[in-house]
Amino acid sequence: MTSETKPPPKKSRKAEQRAEMMEQILDAAEYLFSIHGLYGTTLKDVAQRVGVHHSLMNYYFTDKRQLFDEVFRRRAEVTRSKRMKALDEYEASCGDKPTVEGALRAFLDTDLDLYIQGGEGWKNFATLGAQISNSKLGAEMFDEHFDRLVLRLIGILKRALPQCDEADIFWSYHFVSGGLMLTLARTGRIDRLSGGLCSSDDFDAVKARMARFMAAGFMEICKGAKTGQD
Repeated sequence: MTSETKPPPKKSRKAEQRAEMMEQILDAAEYLFSIHGLYGTTLKDVAQRVGVHHSLMNYYFTDKRQLFDEVFRRRAEVTRSKRMKALDEYEASCGDKPTVEGALRAFLDTDLDLYIQGGEGWKNFATLGAQISNSKLGAEMFDEHFDRLVLRLIGILKRALPQCDEADIFWSYHFVSGGLMLTLARTGRIDRLSGGLCSSDDFDAVKARMARFMAAGFMEICKGAKTGQD
């Protein structure tokens, strides 16, 4: 067997156990951070949820902030990569005629699919992201992980709305981001307001409506600017 056809080396059992433990820690921390936040959760709390001695936490992480960063990074990299790919594919498919709704669907629907299909872990990440989005910590983390993605979307939106003032496009994205974060928070408020007609957990219902709703907002703001309306 040549070096080119040799199978990749198998992971040692010790390495597999370490990887499994890391996932358990990240899942437990993600759940606790989504409920209590960074400052309301301790490494001891995470260890208790995993079912290990708290001293083991120091073997994997130097401190709680490093754990928090790793929890966020783990899923942020996935959603960023998938949405970047969706935007690339959308732009390739639409040629020189992108639409606002088409770009927003690539950006929003791809993210929502992760919360629809990814199980409770992804929903915990959604809640965590929404929780920190209005904080300085959240701004720093969103800057680090998502700026390139957002600017990719903005670039397509500029092409879809060539006559629109650039500031209006950025403000419109700002409103999209706010609506998405409120949705991801799953506070249950819409459940109560609607008397149970709507559910905070119904990401399928959100996906069916959000991009279309937000696209109309972009179009209306840009139309108003173009005609000199308030």
